[in-house]
Amino acid sequence: MALTARRARTTRTALGVTASAFAAALVLAACSSGGGGGGSASSGASSGASKASGTRVTVTETEYGLKLSRSSFTPGTYTFVADNKGKITHALSIDGPGVEDARTKNIQGGQEANLTVTFKKGSYDLYCPIPGHKQLGMNKNIQVG
Repeated sequence: MALTARRARTTRTALGVTASAFAAALVLAACSSGGGGGGSASSGASSGASKASGTRVTVTETEYGLKLSRSSFTPGTYTFVADNKGKITHALSIDGPGVEDARTKNIQGGQEANLTVTFKKGSYDLYCPIPGHKQLGMNKNIQVG
């Protein structure tokens, strides 16, 4: 009888730890999947689909690469449509002159998210901000101007 009670207590403890870990993961995911990131207000970037404007550029994301639908850019407003064709979560972030830490929400496989930015003349870095993905090849440098 004591063995059965000990097993039940061990099972409850394991389930409690698992539930706590799952809840923490959900909170972390909710916090990290927010809109345009910390730099969106000062960079003029937005990630809402309803705010899409400017020249449309599709960014196809896979494990582990980025493919842009165009290769030449002039100063102006662009809406990047990040299309996750991969199986794992990706996102799109852009940094450059006047655009700092503009990013989409986290995108599950088969989903899309928009990111609208205004480019000035200069060099920009487009990459997946999910830890480790940029280093695995999800990075493109573009020249505007």
